[in-house]
Amino acid sequence: MDIQRLIDIDKQVMLALNGSDSLYMDGVMKIYTSTVVWIPVALVLLFIVLKNNTPRISLLVVLGVALTILASDQVSSVLIKPLVGRLRPSHDPEFMHLIDTFNSYRSSGFSFTSSHACNSFAIFMFVSLLIRNKVVSLSMLAWACINSYSRIYLGVHFPGDILCGALLGTIIGCLTYLLYQFMHRKIERTSVRITANYTKTGYLVDDAHLMVASIYATFVFIAIYALIYIKCNVL
Repeated sequence: MDIQRLIDIDKQVMLALNGSDSLYMDGVMKIYTSTVVWIPVALVLLFIVLKNNTPRISLLVVLGVALTILASDQVSSVLIKPLVGRLRPSHDPEFMHLIDTFNSYRSSGFSFTSSHACNSFAIFMFVSLLIRNKVVSLSMLAWACINSYSRIYLGVHFPGDILCGALLGTIIGCLTYLLYQFMHRKIERTSVRITANYTKTGYLVDDAHLMVASIYATFVFIAIYALIYIKCNVL
């Protein structure tokens, strides 16, 4: 299958997944894709890291997360996007009039790969490997998938951008975690508490559940706030 055939399929899938006739879902996706709304979850994660680690390891985790975000963003936005130079669906002159956008939101820059997908899946992978709790991993995966899909819904990324961004982010998250693990062993050789109350990497299960609760509480907040957001904008 040649590249043009893949591009044609990508555009067909884009038309099937982009937008909806629901103003409410428009609001949900626009709010969901915002970074600000997820700050409380990030603060909960920071609290859990500080509570379950020594100061040196806590600092190492923070640096690991920062490196994960920096690496995924730079590789996607600075290296790959200018190299490929693919126009966003919202900017492609042959395609832009076929898609749904929200309040003329079209974003900027090139499309391939999706930085949202790359960053989301990099964070998902790093945090999942860090905490090693199935419920946390599944919740983070749900967060990353919806966050990635929101970019298709809003018309600023093709599905192919999302899939490749997610794959790239997953690889980067694994690599940065391996680097974190290597440094962890160098800095501090401590035995992990292995009981029913702790995960395989020494995090309290109750704290892992707090992380999950913060994610789903944010889901609920978005669902409620979208009603207010749409009502105010419509009126």
